[in-house]
This record gives sequence, structure tokens and C-alpha cells, in this order.
Amino acid sequence: MANPKPLVGDTFPQITVPRLGGGELTLGKPGTGRGWQLVVVYRGKHCPICTRYLSELNAILPDLNKIGVDVVAVSADPENRAQAQIAEAGADFPVGIELTVDQMRQLGLYVSDPRSAEETDRPFAEPGLFVINDAGKLQVTDISNAPFARPALSSLLMGLNFIKNPENNYPIRGTHHVKN
Repeated sequence: MANPKPLVGDTFPQITVPRLGGGELTLGKPGTGRGWQLVVVYRGKHCPICTRYLSELNAILPDLNKIGVDVVAVSADPENRAQAQIAEAGADFPVGIELTVDQMRQLGLYVSDPRSAEETDRPFAEPGLFVINDAGKLQVTDISNAPFARPALSSLLMGLNFIKNPENNYPIRGTHHVKN
């Protein structure tokens, strides 16, 4: 079965998931009045690399917010598992939970089955990162099939600073697929 990836330059699909702590969270729609949104998909509580990555993301959160980028993270974990991991990571950004396999596929993510019941009790998404611009278009994406292959957040911040500077007039890259 094909698992199409979202194409940069196309409208990002707005996906609504339960929000950790109550309510809903919509991926692809900044919720704080900032024009852009960074969506980080993480594997879940069973992944210590994810905990470190979420902590690193929280460390650059003020810098991302300063340039108008809203940050959210999401996993397939249920509330109790997500709560424990987010508390350990010290994350201060909104977190979505219970991402479904259909939603993972809609985002073009790689999906893995747990190796054992101790790991987790459900299929989970491998890491993905999406930057949606103020027009709702996918500006930057990184989709991995392994927990240790993710973009360095310091490089991402540097790149977003460059892209968002109007003097650079930097287009969405990788759009050769777009028909005009």
C-alpha cells in the first residue's frame, strides 16, 4: 500500500487530535496568533531519544516564537504515557495525543509496530517534522524511519530565521513537482 508524502508547496492537511490536558489540537493551524507552525511528530514515551529531542525543542521555543513560529508536538501515546514523557522533557508547548494510524499515513509518516508489550501497546509514528507557513503551505519537511535520524534543531532555527527574513526572498524548495 502506498504511503504518499505531503508535497512541499501544497496545503498542509489540518488534522485534529486530542490535546494533552484536554480539548483538541489542530496540526497545520497555528493556535497562538503566530503565522507559522512547526509540527513535531515523536515516537512516544518508550523513546528516550524523543524525550531529549522534545527537551531540546523546548530550549529553542522562545527563539521560534520570537520569529513567529508556533510549536506543537504529537504522538500516538494515550494521555497517561504522554503526560509522563512531557513532564520529563519539561515541554511548554501544546502536545497532541492519540494520533491514529490513518492520520500518520495522511502525513506520510513511517509507522512501526511495537517490538514488545513493554515498549507500547499500539503502532506508532516514526519521527516527522513539518513547518507550515502563514499561507497554510508546507514549507519544510523531514520524515524519518528511525529515531536517531532527525534534523538538528539549531540548524532548523537558523534556516527558519533565514527563510522568514523578507530580504532573503527565499522560496519553498523542492517544488519541481508543482505544475503551473
